[in-house]
Amino acid sequence: MAGGFKVLEEFQDDALTLPVRLPSGEVREFRIPSPSAEDGLRVQTLMEQTARMADSGAPMDTEVLNDGQEMDLYRKALGEAYDELIGAGLRWSRFRHVAMTAVMWITAGLDVAEKYWAADGDPQAAPNRAARRAASSAAASKTPSRGSTSGTSTRKATGRARKGAKT
Repeated sequence: MAGGFKVLEEFQDDALTLPVRLPSGEVREFRIPSPSAEDGLRVQTLMEQTARMADSGAPMDTEVLNDGQEMDLYRKALGEAYDELIGAGLRWSRFRHVAMTAVMWITAGLDVAEKYWAADGDPQAAPNRAARRAASSAAASKTPSRGSTSGTSTRKATGRARKGAKT
């Protein structure tokens, strides 16, 4: 392997699997594939626009997405599972919860999606925007900036030899 990197598919699953109780009482697992890069970017952009509106103090009854945009967001987030979920006869609240969990997975990762799922979509219990941002930028914050001097040092000459230096 080049540079010691494992093949991505060996450690990252490109799908989210959610257990859902159907109207019949049966529990069925729905596999939601990762969207294409283009669709993932669209989902990310829509969610960022929504977050900006919320941050701007827009009234709670302000429509962020119209019905068509909302369904398009869900279709992109759910991929081929969209038709399966529609065909399963789920009520709107369950369909929406599955779809929004997929959106959380796409935009902020598996941990945030799991918390959203467990919180039953309750915005008070689900991670807030700051937590989602922190989760999505966790890897970036561990990388020193390009101009970082961590791990290097420059010492002014003091006239004394450093320990272990050859004189």
